[in-house]
Amino acid sequence: MTQLQVPVENAALTPCSNKSSPTKKMREKAAQIRKSFQRPKFWVMGFGWCLAACAGAANVIAFKSWNLYASHVTGSTSAMAFRLEGYHQGEYGSESLKEACLLVFSFLCGAYACGLLIDKNQVHFGGKAFYGLALVLNSSLLTSAAFIPGRLLPVCLVAAACGLQNAMCTSHFGAIIRTTHVTGTMTDIGSTFGRISMIYLRKGCRCSKLNDVERAEVGVDARKLAVLFGLWSFYFMGGLFGVYMENIIPGPPQRALLLPATFTGSVGLFYMACRQILKDYLKKLERERFEADLKEAHDVLAHMGNRLQDLERNDQSVVELDEEMGHMIEALHEVEADFENLVRTHSRILERTDSATSKPDKA
Repeated sequence: MTQLQVPVENAALTPCSNKSSPTKKMREKAAQIRKSFQRPKFWVMGFGWCLAACAGAANVIAFKSWNLYASHVTGSTSAMAFRLEGYHQGEYGSESLKEACLLVFSFLCGAYACGLLIDKNQVHFGGKAFYGLALVLNSSLLTSAAFIPGRLLPVCLVAAACGLQNAMCTSHFGAIIRTTHVTGTMTDIGSTFGRISMIYLRKGCRCSKLNDVERAEVGVDARKLAVLFGLWSFYFMGGLFGVYMENIIPGPPQRALLLPATFTGSVGLFYMACRQILKDYLKKLERERFEADLKEAHDVLAHMGNRLQDLERNDQSVVELDEEMGHMIEALHEVEADFENLVRTHSRILERTDSATSKPDKA
């Protein structure tokens, strides 16, 4: 590979390039900030939002049917302390204390079942991860709660379904995604919006005064807000939908649980039936994205070579060249991230292949 060498007579440009080195470091830091948060793909966000709507509907229906919230582990834990004190004072019986304890324990059991079915904290299709089975189990718990008589057992089944779904989505999308309650979501929305506001206030609310690092921070936080606000909105709309459907569907109010159960069960069965097709399609998308980023990086490098030649001939400003270098660094960071994803995917495939081939040898 030929290297472009700057002639000695252009050595007068060196002081200017030294002045631009802080700008280059700032651009590198901005690129690292942008790389720190990769917004989930649209279909991933859409699926997470739909699950949030299902959880919102299930929670509202549980309260309408049994006067108990299924996914409020914080409230149930506080109720345990409150009712334990009331039990000792003779204000409550053991039944109210048992309700709070069983709701927390049921949520815990659902999350535990997810850990048995999904043993990784990242998205990986195939292998030993039973995403489809987890969704079908979630649907089965909601369906059972819709038909089992009584008050405590069905709401505990809904709590277990919420725990299973919440743990599954945390494993799937990262800790930023919580689909069965929105306390943490509203906390993240408020703190993220506060950070953006402070950046603009320091600059007098003028976008033109933002430097590269601040623009990168605002961009990352804005992408986080899009994910979080969509999650909260779908949870709210799911609750609203559940209230209206509970009034429309004939029979007891808990029959409305069949709606979120139908969605999760259908998605789970579809995943189990088409897992290999879906996995191949997603691999194809990742390869196409990597090839596009690689082509962009190649074009940027070729353009930089031409700019260096023009710089030697026309003595152009090094500041303009530094801006081109910043764009090139960002493109290379994107290629690096996509390449790491491909390497991890290929490594998992090799591990599964080796484990599959080693079993007959042991036999």
